[in-house]
Amino acid sequence: MSFESREGLHAIVLAAGASSRFGSIKQRALLDGRPLLNTLVERVGEAVDEVLVVLGAHAAQLAPMLAHTRASVIINRGWEEGLASSIRSGIARLPASCAAVMLVLADQARVTVQDLRRLGAAWLRQPDAIVAARFGAITGAPAIFPRCVFPDLTELRGDVGARRVIERHLSRVTAIPMPNAAFDLDTPEDLAALSAAPTPPVP
Repeated sequence: MSFESREGLHAIVLAAGASSRFGSIKQRALLDGRPLLNTLVERVGEAVDEVLVVLGAHAAQLAPMLAHTRASVIINRGWEEGLASSIRSGIARLPASCAAVMLVLADQARVTVQDLRRLGAAWLRQPDAIVAARFGAITGAPAIFPRCVFPDLTELRGDVGARRVIERHLSRVTAIPMPNAAFDLDTPEDLAALSAAPTPPVP
């Protein structure tokens, strides 16, 4: 997508969690010698021009890592509520010019630039649709939500993600097959499996 064609599409990377299952700050875990968060933010930035990163539990350690990127950092003081609070924090910071938002989970370490660009291209063809990744029996993040459903996103509460909004608006959902989205980095064993796998191609 050219800069002009994707104007109005922003992204929010949700990275506020405490990484309790990982045993350390998983956003800082090294993948091919680079912190996971930096790698993911760079991939998102290749697909979308405006990137917001929502931090919470480890904001003091993670925010400096993003100082030299194009991403804007949001601190979610209420991160302990769960994922919904980070979604609300991000949506509240989107400008009026934002026509749609791509939500990406910070632990979706196998999602590639190409995956995200396919989402964006599908949204350009159907700007009023919710465009979401499909993996197995699940339709969820990464996903693009048009402005008309922003109120639904801001109504989310607790440890509930945007999949709730997808389920509420199934008639307007376009699902994009994305096997890479099935992988979540939650444990050290996940990191070992990820490190042993081939590096995802970056077009």
